[in-house]
Amino acid sequence: MPDDVLDDRALGRATLARQGLLAREPGDLLATVHHLVGLQAQVPHNPYTALWSRLADFDPRELSGLIEDRSLVRIVTLRATIHLVTADDALLLRPLVQPVLDGELARHSEHKDKFPGVDLAAVMAVMRPLVEESPRTGTELRALVAEHFPDLDAPALAYAVRNKLAMVQVPPRGLWGRGGQVRTTTAESWLGRPLVAEPDIDSVVLRYVAAFGPAAVADAATWSRLTALREVLDRLRPKLRVFRDERGRELFDLPDAPRPDPATPAPTRFLPEYDNVLLSHDDRSRFVRPEHKGDAAAAFAGMTGSVLHDGVVRGAWRLDRDKASSTATLTVRPLGVLDAGVEDAVAAEGGRLVAFLAPDAPAIGMRVVR
Repeated sequence: MPDDVLDDRALGRATLARQGLLAREPGDLLATVHHLVGLQAQVPHNPYTALWSRLADFDPRELSGLIEDRSLVRIVTLRATIHLVTADDALLLRPLVQPVLDGELARHSEHKDKFPGVDLAAVMAVMRPLVEESPRTGTELRALVAEHFPDLDAPALAYAVRNKLAMVQVPPRGLWGRGGQVRTTTAESWLGRPLVAEPDIDSVVLRYVAAFGPAAVADAATWSRLTALREVLDRLRPKLRVFRDERGRELFDLPDAPRPDPATPAPTRFLPEYDNVLLSHDDRSRFVRPEHKGDAAAAFAGMTGSVLHDGVVRGAWRLDRDKASSTATLTVRPLGVLDAGVEDAVAAEGGRLVAFLAPDAPAIGMRVVR
């Protein structure tokens, strides 16, 4: 029997449904972050916008509270980037992506030549108790490396600590309405539990499919940067349903995962600068129209987020605050031409976004730049 074929619109609706981007619904914050397998978070407040766009009655103070009580942590995981994940996922995902971080260390243009002949295991044995004694800034970490290994390159070894030890960024970094230097300590010290000794790649890939599917092998690799995922999905094949996209790629999905009618309305949504829904597929045709692919780089230059309408990227956005007047202005740069109805929908959702991000602004404005 031939595989079912899903067009880009059907694929987009399926992914948006499981991402909470077809309709905001009440949801438990921890359960949502777990389902999404974390949120990309190198820009500290990105997860707040991401969750505001997904959950009804989202309270950013609740998210901050979960970071402060260590239910959620900021840690390098997928694609060797900072993610906000549950404590359990920090201990599971961090050892799973160690090969990715080892590869990054070996390829780093500035530091890779500083490691031959260095016993990194011995260095980590010295550095671990020092960073567990107290969370360290980057400057403090480099100073400690220089103090204990004066004959070695301190910046390179500090970078190795980031890649070899499971370092979490501690609050106030990442709290709502607050900021702070990056200070790190080990996940084991911060959470009081060890890393998972043998993380189960099969269960993690199934979670990826549940949150981002239907997806191809190359999509899962883009999401994680892990290799040998073909054999993982082949092993999982009896548990999965197989589709094809319009380009003939084999796609995997859970049999009972939501796959809405392609005609299902998809409302306007503002996504942060880095949102995994747009970063977790090798082929992003489900979210970017063919006629817009060549214009995306220019549209996003100088902007800080994406605008979805009818399930696809229709522009980029930036919020500017005037310190003198405390006013806030939302700028939207469209991909292509927005008709009047689309522009009205973007303006309405944009107004809600500004009210969320700048609730203290006495005046707000929106402008569309071509």
